[in-house]
Parts: sequence; structure tokens; C-alpha cells
Amino acid sequence: MDNRPVNERMIRRQMLRHTLATLAYRGGKAIAGVDEGFGGFRPGPSTRTPVQILGHIGDLLDWALSLVRGQHVWHDSPRRPWSEEIDRFFQALRTLDEFLASDDPVLCGAEQLFQGPIADAFTHIGQIALLRRLYGNPVKGENYFKAEIVAGRLGPEQSSRRVEFD
Repeated sequence: MDNRPVNERMIRRQMLRHTLATLAYRGGKAIAGVDEGFGGFRPGPSTRTPVQILGHIGDLLDWALSLVRGQHVWHDSPRRPWSEEIDRFFQALRTLDEFLASDDPVLCGAEQLFQGPIADAFTHIGQIALLRRLYGNPVKGENYFKAEIVAGRLGPEQSSRRVEFD
């Protein structure tokens, strides 16, 4: 149990919620606007496909939810089609965010939650973005500091106000 003062716990939760919104924003950019065939793209024999990577991100977010509930449960979920893994990604973000927005106690350290499943998910979003470039459909660069990212906005519907560049 976190024995920090209430205000500090609330700030940590809000920062985690903003981090999830950032993951939704960046992840949404990496997975939007590609055809279903991209999910199975494999540029080399030992490379995981985008759908395998996105499925792993879903598993990471499910693990994160178990951690905040005071459990340590990992599942390797069966892979789904690309469009279903996209839906799962956004739903897992929403479910974790709803927990963080609630009054339920977070039963793991915020730092460990970030350094484990959340940071790993960001790494894998970068892998998907790299695979998009190899696929011939690169993600546009952006000044993410200026992005309109809002805690609680966790679906594919993100702000269209962007400072993108080529």
C-alpha cells in the first residue's frame, strides 16, 4: 500500500493517466491508416509481426491492470486479427485508465508500473512505427511536446491539432 500523502498519490495517478493518454496518442498514430495486411508484415524470419507486437502490448496493459489491483498475473493471449488487436489496445488503455481515475487503491508502485509494462509498451509502439516505415507507409514525424494529449482520451479519436513535419 502506498503511504504517501493523498495529494502526492493523486499527482502520481494523474501523471500515469497522462502517460496512458500519451501512449494512446502515439500508439494511435502508429497503427492508424494502414491496411489489414500490415498486421502480418514480417521483414525478416525472426521479426515479430505488427499484430504480434500489438497483441503483446495488450498483454502488457492487462498485466499493468493486474499489478494495480495487487496481483502479478501474466497471460500470453492468443493473437487476433489486426483490427481486433487495435480495438483491444484502446480498450485495455481505457480499462486501466478507469481504474486509475477511480478511488480504488493502487496496490503497486507508480514508478514500477511505469518502468515495467508502460515503458515496455512505448518501446513496442516504436517497433510498430519502424515496421511501418519498412512497409512503405511511414508515420509522420511530429513535435509531441505541442501535441494536444489529455488524460482520459484513450481511443483512436485524438485531436487533429498537430504539428507534424516530413
